[in-house]
Amino acid sequence: MAKLQKSIEKRNALLRATLCLVNSGGIQEASVAKVAKMAQVSPATIYLYFENKQDMVNQLYLCVKEHYATVAFENYIADKPVKKSYEQIWLNMIQFKKDNPEESSFLSQCDNTPIIEEDTRQKGLSFLQPLFDLWEKGKNEGIIKDVSPYIIYAFTIYPQSFLTNIEQRSLCKINKVELTQAFQAAWDSIKV
Repeated sequence: MAKLQKSIEKRNALLRATLCLVNSGGIQEASVAKVAKMAQVSPATIYLYFENKQDMVNQLYLCVKEHYATVAFENYIADKPVKKSYEQIWLNMIQFKKDNPEESSFLSQCDNTPIIEEDTRQKGLSFLQPLFDLWEKGKNEGIIKDVSPYIIYAFTIYPQSFLTNIEQRSLCKINKVELTQAFQAAWDSIKV
């Protein structure tokens, strides 16, 4: 049992090192040698857990995306009205971004560059299926515009990254009133 725990700890250390290096200098900065050094393991150890650097980055993406989705759907109850359910998810998502700036930054980089393989990206999106189902429910009820979920995501979720980014850079403090206004603007962009 102790051996398994040590194995999990090494894998997690490799993923944390990758996250740190990608965030500080991009994917090119996360070389196998640098990841190993930061994780305090030999470079060969990486290949016990990952096929190669790309696999390591893809696995990190899935771990972070799963964590993001877990937080997003905390206290989510599917049979509540669409707007109320979406507000809960939306607020959870922005809270994740505020509480986990390193993971949030990594996801933003992954969304805006081709560093993640497409099949991995699709698997990551599958963690958000309850959100897509909620949007479909809203479309079927005639309260959400009948547009692609990617358009809805672009107009309602992407702006959260901007808001949390300017807050983290101390350009403004997003208080409860501004969060309410931001959600209402997001909702207004997709409601019929």
